[in-house]
Amino acid sequence: MNIAPPRSLGGRILVAIAAVVVLLILISAGSWLWLKTTQPIVSDPPPGLLSVLTEPIPDGPNADLIRRGRYLTIAGDCASCHTSRNGRPFQGGLGLQTPFGIIYSANLTSDRENGIGAWTPEQFFRALHDGVAPGGKHLYPALPYPHFTIVSRSETDAILAYLKTVPAVHYAQPANRFPFPLNIRASLIGWDALEFSPHSFHANPAMSPQWNRGAYLVEGLGHCGACHTPKSILGAEIHDQAYRGAAIENWVAPDLTANPRTGLGRWSAADIVQYLRSGRNAHANASGLMGEVVAYSTSLMSDTDLSAIATYLKSLPPSPSHPSPAPEASAMRTGSAIFFDGCTACHLGGGRGQPGMFPPLQGSSVAQQNDPTGVIRLILAGTRTAPTRTRPSFQSMPSFAWKLSDQEVADVATYVRNSWGNRAPPVDAHEVAAIRSKLNLTHPLTRDQR
Repeated sequence: MNIAPPRSLGGRILVAIAAVVVLLILISAGSWLWLKTTQPIVSDPPPGLLSVLTEPIPDGPNADLIRRGRYLTIAGDCASCHTSRNGRPFQGGLGLQTPFGIIYSANLTSDRENGIGAWTPEQFFRALHDGVAPGGKHLYPALPYPHFTIVSRSETDAILAYLKTVPAVHYAQPANRFPFPLNIRASLIGWDALEFSPHSFHANPAMSPQWNRGAYLVEGLGHCGACHTPKSILGAEIHDQAYRGAAIENWVAPDLTANPRTGLGRWSAADIVQYLRSGRNAHANASGLMGEVVAYSTSLMSDTDLSAIATYLKSLPPSPSHPSPAPEASAMRTGSAIFFDGCTACHLGGGRGQPGMFPPLQGSSVAQQNDPTGVIRLILAGTRTAPTRTRPSFQSMPSFAWKLSDQEVADVATYVRNSWGNRAPPVDAHEVAAIRSKLNLTHPLTRDQR
């Protein structure tokens, strides 16, 4: 589903305008790197959110439409971004980090002033299909309208019908924190001209109905590429690298292709369904940003749709495998000692793990991503597996930021990424220091402080 720029005269004019905007963006690029994380390392579900997503919808004239709309809202994972940590369901205000600044999610409740209670179905469809809100306001692609554009009009109508039943919250999100000229929405006209063309979904007649359903969900409402596809300097998805993994909010959304080392090549379709349903399987546990996707979206979807998603993902061609430089022997020795001391209680010797509880590190695609950001974050900050209806308990990994220096984190990460048959680029202490700074984590205690 490559997006081609318009070829009309008006489109070419917009492209010319966009070129000027791009130059301004490039000039400003260096000012965006200071951003720190605004979200807690481990968070609890926002109050009342799961109830809104799961409580029975009473019978009534539009009950079937509203039920369908809620299911589609769940499939689109709208709750994760449009509910702030301590806010009411769908009230917005969650600070989403982008390479260009922080954007705060919109209020999707039925409030008529600050929410979407006064929106018409046509206005809502145009927002999702074209990226333009009422009044002609161009939306930032943090709302993934390049994916939502393929969602049908009947489905956007159903989603709006459901959202208009969400209790109104009179809340206006904070102003976005973007530098000039990105704080001027007219600049998005140029971005759209370069990177976006509204279109509909067209089924592939050569593929099965299940595959096409999976394609519709993954490419559309599920907008998986918004996190799992690398981005250009303009923040647009690089389509010839689709689903090969990307850094996002100081995490890494891993490779989803058939690559057996970094991707899903060693996972079966049943493994994918189990992971999306419960948040864990024999290969991995869902935590962090993906944990929220599982908790508020995929764990509440039907087995039929999860199987369709798995079918589509298993059809993705493998990403290319790149050679990795051999790690230094000293780093492997130090990393081995740290791993034996601090990691074997859960992950066991040989990185075997305890599948379903503590994930194995041997053969782990998460551990072997080319970008080590995710592994570094897990060691520094710790994490917690997302609880789901089928697996309501959770497992935690503690933070080691207080205990390990940047070099020690780099060494143990390098060891995990290059032991038991694993292979990935070594980790440098400077990479660890950068992540520690972005997460606002302290340096390890001295011996006298311990």
